Amino acid sequence: MRKILVTLKRVVDYNVRVRVKPDGSGMAVEGLKMSVNPFDEIALEEALRMRERGEAGEILAVTIGGDECQQQLRTGLAMGADRALLVKCEGEVEPLAAAGILLEVIRREEPDIVIMGKQAIDDDCNQTGQMLATLWGRPQATFASELNLNGDTARVTREVDAGLEVLEVQLPALITTDLRLNEPRYIKLPDIMKARRKPLETLAADDLELAAPPALKALAYEPPAQREKGVVVEDVPALMGMLRERGFLN
Repeated sequence: MRKILVTLKRVVDYNVRVRVKPDGSGMAVEGLKMSVNPFDEIALEEALRMRERGEAGEILAVTIGGDECQQQLRTGLAMGADRALLVKCEGEVEPLAAAGILLEVIRREEPDIVIMGKQAIDDDCNQTGQMLATLWGRPQATFASELNLNGDTARVTREVDAGLEVLEVQLPALITTDLRLNEPRYIKLPDIMKARRKPLETLAADDLELAAPPALKALAYEPPAQREKGVVVEDVPALMGMLRERGFLN
């Protein structure tokens, strides 16, 4: 049976409003609720549905980060993943470094399919999946809104500007998920209890001999400028006159 590797990233919950620190040195995330990246939840849900259809066997959830990331891996195990792997790494991990670490995990585990969220909601880089597929030397199908397997081929429908694009890739392959692929399941209390007994392995990133200094350095952060209050106009001529006054129309 096929083995599926799913990546999970720890991010600030999407319902939480994040603020810039007063000194502009970063984002104030201390004490905020942390969750699994929503796109990664969709990736795991799709892997679980594939297993329920008899198209896959083992599902491995993987994340990179500190010990606190075990919380998100336990969430993945409660959703239904069979086992989890934490690659311990302190500090920020840039997309290329993450792709290098995940490549070593792929070489150890030899999955048939790697499913990732198309991007993480904290940095919105949308780079790790593409970089990993390139390093792995295997096909990629990004922004999947529908996924079907047929033997050793994956058929992926993705939304593009012109409509829908359908790709067929030979397995092993990497797939990144879009919002419309599925809706993740609700985790029940018995599943949370079962997750405590599922295996969670830890691996030091330094053991992979891939440690590299960050290539980018954030110098400062600042919140977006506040939007001006709107103005109510009586009719279209008044609107056109106001636009002309502000230089938007000639």
